Amino acid sequence: MIRFGWRRLEGRTGHETAWKLLEDLYRAETGESLPPVARTDRGKPYFPDSPWHFSLSHTPRHAFCVLSDRNVAVDGEEMDRQVRPGLEQKILSPAEAERLAREENPRLALLRLWVLKEAAAKLSGEGLRGYPNHTDFSPEDPRVREVDGCVVAIMQEEKETLP
Repeated sequence: MIRFGWRRLEGRTGHETAWKLLEDLYRAETGESLPPVARTDRGKPYFPDSPWHFSLSHTPRHAFCVLSDRNVAVDGEEMDRQVRPGLEQKILSPAEAERLAREENPRLALLRLWVLKEAAAKLSGEGLRGYPNHTDFSPEDPRVREVDGCVVAIMQEEKETLP
């Protein structure tokens, strides 16, 4: 189960809007106020006394939040974001670079790959360290969606299956 929400900032900060969105999603799902939040050694926020997991992201114009009963992560970027020249050589694996070279819209494809990499780093709890060029994502990954002029990736930890 994943609850996803987004909002335009409308004069508020991304931080403020994302946390308010989390508060609203949590109340809608549980009927309760937002519980206390703690942070891991790497800074990932979590609820120490609740079975719920969440992730937040914001851009210059939008905030995103996911709430789930499993470890979850979200990342978003504005589709009109300009990408620093040469970034793809630093962050893409050889397989990803090959896929990007075949894309009709390489800038948008690179943004789709970037949000996947950011979401994966959040999901692992490790965060981005160095260049995330060890992944093997596709710009067509179904975990990426377009929302109000943004690309947004949502990842969730798989349920454990019993043998």
